[in-house]
Amino acid sequence: MRARLWFALHVLAALLAAGAAVAEPIGSHFQLTPFGGFTMFDPKLRYPGSNAPLTDDLYVGGRLSWESKSWIGIEAAAGMTPTVEDLVVGGNDYDWTHASGNLVLSPARGRWGNPYVFAGAGYTQLKPATGEKRSTNTFEFGGGVKLWMTDAVGLRFEARDVSFKPLENLSGQNHFHNMVLGAGLTFALGATPRDTDGDGVPDRKDKCPATPKGATVNATGCPSDSDGDGVLDGLDKCPGTPKGATVDANGCPSDADGDGVFDGIDTCADTPKGATVDAKGCPSDSDNDGVLDGLDACPNTPAGAKVDAKGCPTDADADGVFDGLDECAETPAGLKVDAKGCPIEVMERETELLDTGLIRLNDVNFETGKAEIMPESYATLDAAGAVMLKWPQLRIEIGGHTDSRGGVARNKALSEARADSVRAYILRKFPALSPTQFSTKGYGPTRPVAPNTNPLNMAKNRRVEFVVLNKEVLKKEVERRRLLRQSESTPADSSATPK
Repeated sequence: MRARLWFALHVLAALLAAGAAVAEPIGSHFQLTPFGGFTMFDPKLRYPGSNAPLTDDLYVGGRLSWESKSWIGIEAAAGMTPTVEDLVVGGNDYDWTHASGNLVLSPARGRWGNPYVFAGAGYTQLKPATGEKRSTNTFEFGGGVKLWMTDAVGLRFEARDVSFKPLENLSGQNHFHNMVLGAGLTFALGATPRDTDGDGVPDRKDKCPATPKGATVNATGCPSDSDGDGVLDGLDKCPGTPKGATVDANGCPSDADGDGVFDGIDTCADTPKGATVDAKGCPSDSDNDGVLDGLDACPNTPAGAKVDAKGCPTDADADGVFDGLDECAETPAGLKVDAKGCPIEVMERETELLDTGLIRLNDVNFETGKAEIMPESYATLDAAGAVMLKWPQLRIEIGGHTDSRGGVARNKALSEARADSVRAYILRKFPALSPTQFSTKGYGPTRPVAPNTNPLNMAKNRRVEFVVLNKEVLKKEVERRRLLRQSESTPADSSATPK
């Protein structure tokens, strides 16, 4: 019952003292604790030759420790309890003592409190009023909490288990455990005076206790800010900051867009890096192409031309006329164009088609004796294909023709294979065209346009022809354009798509 009462008193005292835990000694130092409490003896502990247990009783002692700056410390602990044999009238008196050295661990130090655990070794002694004293080695462990009222004085509450082998070899007994519960007033000796904000002025004199570390302070611990930028002297690495400029944590002006004008003063704060700006930090665009001066690699772009991210005009179809100015923006590669970017050859071929009902190509070359088209012929075929795109209603026969050299049958077969190759190329290059629009035929040497009497005439006979099979469509378009020219109500447009 007494043990429980003492334990309850300890808990109550700890709770009452918790409100006082507002301080803590800092730095390496010594701690001295006069200690008092209550010892609860192991019920099986007997003095040799006696059958009576020992009575739980008051404990007095002390603790002397050295605390490092970290959470490790060492401590000497000692104490004694006067007791008597329990349940025995006129029983013998005893003095029970113990002493030990302990390693103390405090993993959660703070101004709110300091819980700790410890373990160590020492010895214990049981000395009767009459008779021989008995002693043995001990293992001690336990824990508690220190609650600091000031940086020099605090309360310590502790539970300690003094564990040891039997004082005498008693049958069936392995270890004894005497429990010491108690409290003491702890004095910190040699601790560093507290300077919470580390400004060199102790807390007891510091009128500005929350000063950031490193700031310059006066005798009362208060900081200053000479340039009024919000960063205290001593922390301000750029003390001459212009008024109004935004600064970083070091007090140095920032320039988020890197234009040379400080944030806070910069009225165009999102200027792309590298752009030329005025005194207010705003960029310019001299040629109005949407790319700022300083970033514009082509500063004299013609008005209306499209440009890339560097401000240089683009030419998607590589015809020499800039995008945005190019009225025929998808000109096939290799075709010559006029000043507006429209293919000259396409217009010429379309005129030929309207005038004659066919397009005759003499410069489509193939590998000798084969149907493979030579790369230098692609531009010519592209011009014809571009015309075909504008006339999806036409049915076209692609005819292949040769000169008179070689056998007629062989030349017919070769010319048909070549016509098939041209059809395949046109459909591959212009996927918008319908395969049903085109048919092929090989004529060989049977339809010469000139006598095969010399190399020049033979070259004229080696040709590919796109022949319109439904010429009524062409006639309607020719008539429409004639009427337009006569009325002069609308400028003639030889590239108009027939309706």
